Amino acid sequence: MTPPTEHIAVYPGSFDPITLGHLNVMERASRLFDRLIVAVGINIDKHPLFDADERVALIRDATKHLANIEIRTFRGLAVTFVRECGARVIIRGVRPITDIAAELTMMMANRRLAPDVETLFMIADGELAHVSSSLIKQIAPVADDAALSRFLPLGVVHALRAKLTAGRL
Repeated sequence: MTPPTEHIAVYPGSFDPITLGHLNVMERASRLFDRLIVAVGINIDKHPLFDADERVALIRDATKHLANIEIRTFRGLAVTFVRECGARVIIRGVRPITDIAAELTMMMANRRLAPDVETLFMIADGELAHVSSSLIKQIAPVADDAALSRFLPLGVVHALRAKLTAGRL
């Protein structure tokens, strides 16, 4: 009898910062796979609000209730990282209106690069489907903590507030 194969998926993104929408996708994807690797992308051409180590720490804190999640950083092509992890599934969180065209283009490119890797699109539940890290950066300077907590895990609200106080946003 062949031992069961571990089903691994990778959820890549910048997560700058992680939102409740990201967390919703992580929670649901973690129920579908034996192991979910959250892959924090490092792009030297971008200037993130939170550095890679901070993003990893914020995700780790927000997902501590999920036993089968691992958080890693990566550079380069996500599909290459997925293969290096021994996974065959990429999870992509999409917003219903704004992301579909770009995500389909990326999915088709990934299929040409790695035909054995599938992309699974997941939309965050209901009122979280429109939330983006860009939106958070726009509203953070004028929103109070109660408003931000409707979009972000509490630990991220505090970290964002610290960035605001330090004048980094």
